[in-house]
Amino acid sequence: MTFWGWLAMVVLFLHLPIPLYWIVLHPAVQFWRSRPNAAYLIGFLLSWPPVTTGLVLYRHMLFRPDRGPWAILGAGLGLIVAEGWIFWRVHRDLGGARIVGKTELSGGGEIAYSGIYARIRHPRYVGSFLAIVGALLLAGTPVLGLVVFAWVVLMRLAIWFEERELRARFGSAYEEYCSRVPRFIPVRRKA
Repeated sequence: MTFWGWLAMVVLFLHLPIPLYWIVLHPAVQFWRSRPNAAYLIGFLLSWPPVTTGLVLYRHMLFRPDRGPWAILGAGLGLIVAEGWIFWRVHRDLGGARIVGKTELSGGGEIAYSGIYARIRHPRYVGSFLAIVGALLLAGTPVLGLVVFAWVVLMRLAIWFEERELRARFGSAYEEYCSRVPRFIPVRRKA
């Protein structure tokens, strides 16, 4: 596998399991709140090991052995860099503990109204999507397109569970936030 294939594999290792992790936590958050350590462990075990196993077992189908055109590689790398910037912003705005679900498991926290969250509600998923599409461009195989499609379906399910949990926790304040801030694509509002 080429350098670009390895880079794509690392990106996919970091991002593909994320919706699975949240699908484990969000639907049963009330159950997990009294068992936060178990929640992290089970969430991890049901997401990263299966995805990693799939990446390793099917690497010959997912990653092409030669490098693609430089323009495609540059676009893929650009999307991955964009995700790095989004992750930096999210980490700066929320902190590491909130990224892994500490507020969900504690039942506390507050709605993030500032920073990147003033522009879009789900920047981490947007960033992950950009990185995964970037990895798809680096890998250069159509089979990976099916993986990206499956990830998008799982991501939408994870977001549905997350927003359901946020509505239950914050009620009308979250509804008002949703009415002002789009899910994925920042749009300029007319003043």
